[in-house]
Amino acid sequence: MTDNPPVTEAAGTESAVRRLDDLLEDLYRGQERISQSDIYRRAVAAELPAELLTRIAALPQGEYSVDEAADLLGGSVT
Repeated sequence: MTDNPPVTEAAGTESAVRRLDDLLEDLYRGQERISQSDIYRRAVAAELPAELLTRIAALPQGEYSVDEAADLLGGSVT
């Protein structure tokens, strides 16, 4: 038995983008704008890949529409 480290998803992989899209769809259900801190908090809870968490943390404080968040983070939700 080997002790291999867990495989993490790169931020640009299809799986990571799908997870980001799922998170954004869930977050914006019934909401027009969400704050950067709320997006980050939910992304951490969803255990998104570190590269995506870094991108979210780098967003300026403020509120974002789903289109803005998807464009800035590399998602495909519109």
